[in-house]
Order: sequence, then C-alpha cells, then structure tokens
Amino acid sequence: MIADKMKGFVNNNSAIRAMFEEGNRLAGIYGRENVFDFSLGNPNVPAPASVTEAIREIVDEEKSTFLHGYMSNAGYEDVRECMAKSLNKRFGTHFNSNNIIMTVGAAGGLNVTLKTLINPGDEVITFAPYFLEYRAYVGNYDGVLVEVSPDTDSFQPKLDEFEMKITPKTKAVIVNNPNNPTGVVYTEETIIRMAEILNKKQIEFGTEIYLIADEPYRELAYDGVDVPFLTKYYANTIVGYSFSKSLSLPGERIGYLVIPSELPDYTNVFTAASIANRILGFVNAPSLMQRVVAKVVDEKTDIDYYDRNRKTLYEGLTDLGFECIRPQGAFYLFMKTPMANEKEFCDMAVKYNILVVPGSSFACPGYVRIAYCVSYETIVNSLTAFKKLADEINK
Repeated sequence: MIADKMKGFVNNNSAIRAMFEEGNRLAGIYGRENVFDFSLGNPNVPAPASVTEAIREIVDEEKSTFLHGYMSNAGYEDVRECMAKSLNKRFGTHFNSNNIIMTVGAAGGLNVTLKTLINPGDEVITFAPYFLEYRAYVGNYDGVLVEVSPDTDSFQPKLDEFEMKITPKTKAVIVNNPNNPTGVVYTEETIIRMAEILNKKQIEFGTEIYLIADEPYRELAYDGVDVPFLTKYYANTIVGYSFSKSLSLPGERIGYLVIPSELPDYTNVFTAASIANRILGFVNAPSLMQRVVAKVVDEKTDIDYYDRNRKTLYEGLTDLGFECIRPQGAFYLFMKTPMANEKEFCDMAVKYNILVVPGSSFACPGYVRIAYCVSYETIVNSLTAFKKLADEINK
C-alpha cells in the first residue's frame, strides 16, 4: 500500500504532464507537425554551442575519475566562486563561494531551502497563479501553503491581501519572477512594498520571515523590462536559480542557491542547506555540469527566438478576439477562456489538436497557460487551428 501522502498525487496527476502525454498520442495519429502542443515548458531553442564545447574541453582536460567523483555537498568551491563573481558583476552584490550552494536544478534548490527552514505547521505564502509543484514541495516538510488570490487585471501580487495573510506562523514567502504561468514580471515598486511589509511583520511578530526568490526565468525578459534581484531589497532573501531555461538545459538538472551573509542566522542556514542537499538524496549537484556551467555562466539563450514567438502568438490570439495578459518574461502566455470552465475550453481545443494547460492547475481558473517555447512554425500554423476554435465558440 502506498503512503497516504502519495494517494492524492496518484489520483490527481499533473495536468501538464497529462497534456504532454496526450500530445504524444495525437502526434502518433496526425503527425507531430499537425499537433500544437503548448503544454510543457521544454525549451525548443538548443543550448548554446559553447555548452557542447565546454563538455568536450572538460572531459579532455580532466583525465581523472575525480571528474565524476564526490565533492563538498555545497559543490566545487571554484564553481561557486564563479557563480558569485558573475552575480556581483551583474547586480552589484558582494557574494563569494560561501554564499553559493550548487543544486539539482531550481526544484532541488527549493526543496533544500524548505527542508532547511520549515517545521511542521509553518506557513509558506505564495501568489496565485503559481507553479503547481509549490504545494507539493511545501507539503513534503509538513508545511502549509497559503495562497494570495490573483489580481486578474495586472497579475501583480495583491499586497493588501498578502499583508493580511502573514501570521506568526509565516516562515517564508515564495516569489517566482518572471512568473510561471503568466509571464508577468513583478515590478521594482511591487518588490519594495513587499519588503516593507515583511520587515514590518518581522518586527510585529518577533519572527524571521524568509523571502524565497524562485528565478529559473530570470534571463528571459523582453522589451527592456528589468527583473529586480531580490537580495538588494530584503535582507532575509534566499535565491534559487536554474540553467534549465537560460541555457536550455532542463534535463541536466543544474542550478544554485544564493544564501547571503546578511541573513540573521547565515552560518546555520548555509550549513543546514548543505546538509539538506545530502540527506534529501541529492548528495551534491552533478559534477560534470557544475564544471560546464562555470565555463558558460555568462552565456545566454536566443531571446530573440522566444520574443518572435511571443509577439506572433500574442498578436495572433488577440486579433482572433481572445483576451490575454501580455507577457513580459519567461515563455508563457496566460489567456482568459471565453467560458468560465477552462477545462471545457481545453477539451474543445484538443479537437483542433491544440494542447494547453488549465489555469486551475495554477490556482487561477478561467485561464489557460500556453507555453510558446516551441518552433516558430508551430506558432504560425496553430493560429489557423485557434481560428477554427474561435469560430466554434462564437457560433
């Protein structure tokens, strides 16, 4: 008999993965080119050529079993120093290797952070719509996820509601910026006000509240939009990053945590996070990929490719009469469905081989997420299918 905690997951498996599997089934029937699968945030842009070159160089240079061996749970010190220097150059920070822990992607980093901080019954606040796995991650450590309802006009956080939902049990707040699923970037004004609220509540309750910045999409921002780096605004911030999106390496599971020295209990937090990396079973981040990202840390993905997809899809859908929030970052578009039941819309879309994810998967019903990290041809060809869908709805 499986664990009680897992029964709910078995009965309510991820809608995103279910759509992805449906896409594979339809592709087998109609051909991959005739299926418009927008379900999964799997980058279509290939990794920069420098990544492959780095792998070859490292394997040639290090003719030793140590290349594939264990190291400090926090990762190679020189790699961590490289990550710190890159951040310092970009954001004017003052990190060093003792502020960085290499992790098994952003998901691994989030779980390490929550394992480090959360006691049973502690509350973690996040802003709807949010990445659906947050609830599972918080539940892994018997924490309680507290949702702030969405502002469907701007999709900026509702800070008045946020302030009311902070309690003496609040241990952390998760901020995903740029946001999955909306593509919205939280403004500097929003972050400053959020930090003011958190500082006030820490004094009021005599507690420490951590701001956890989940930033796998940090590099994907358009139209000159600036993505605030949160350690500059709030001392009790921990940053989780992944190279999955910025370098198109989702399957390599490589990222890092930033644990600033300004944290009140910095030494214990850093030590505990390093231990959590081990006892959660990661032990350490993949050794080869640590070496690789150190060589290519300042490389970027082809942002122009995603930008063309973004503009073509947004303009095409709005011309057809669909209501969308214009994305500023990441590679997702959040579209309001013409009917209140977005699952009904998803079912209708499948008739035209269009696969999108219901907004209820992100705690925001009445919308669907469209991942435009696909080929440009898929974007263009899908608009004919979306027109047929719109025509059926408007009959």
